[in-house]
Amino acid sequence: MKLFDDPAFDYLPGETVIVPARETMLIDFPEARRDNPTQCMALAVDAGYISDTMSYLNDYYNGVPDERTNWELKYSQYHFYNNTDISDLINKIIKVCSSSDLAKNIYADLALKELLIRLVQNQRLERTALEQETNSNRSRLHFILHYIKENLSEKITVEELCRQSYLSRNMFFKWFKEQAGISPLEYINIERVKLAKKLLGEGRHDIRSVSEICGFNDVNYFTRVFRKIEGITPGGYREQVVRYQ
Repeated sequence: MKLFDDPAFDYLPGETVIVPARETMLIDFPEARRDNPTQCMALAVDAGYISDTMSYLNDYYNGVPDERTNWELKYSQYHFYNNTDISDLINKIIKVCSSSDLAKNIYADLALKELLIRLVQNQRLERTALEQETNSNRSRLHFILHYIKENLSEKITVEELCRQSYLSRNMFFKWFKEQAGISPLEYINIERVKLAKKLLGEGRHDIRSVSEICGFNDVNYFTRVFRKIEGITPGGYREQVVRYQ
């Protein structure tokens, strides 16, 4: 896949990209043939609908006063890696729109609003995760993501995250989900898998060692989490990396 003037990147099954109007996507499916074609699904959304939804969210769901962040869909962050929530919502919208249900417009509207919310939350989480490397005290979320990043190899307890954020357990889970769109455990596992991919690509550690370095006490659990997030086992991922090097 190639977009804008950016370098080309691998666009794999289950992944999603968002593109503004009148922008050309260049896609090459190397394994596709005339007798075995590959499909790529596209969903077009009216710009006015996006603008109205963002305005509504900014008016009514903009967080607590000291942590207000504008809802905005940014096309500069366009590639979503193996995000099952996003891909499932797109499939749901297509299914609803193809049905004969009299209420399908209502269901499609609700699903599309949820899709936009998840896209913006995902973008916000990615931006904050990058910003925390140079400014960990910019906000409570920056601080917590920095703490997680610095302790991926250690046991990260919910109690410690609550203490670091100065929130009760219930308030912490609610706040984190509102800010990030996912639970703290989901985020921790995503970051640990990112670290695991880096280590597997280097080839200096076996899978069990990678599992331990990334904070997983059980290699079988590590394999299940890795496969759920990446759609492939750690061993399969390492084979792919070696094949393309």
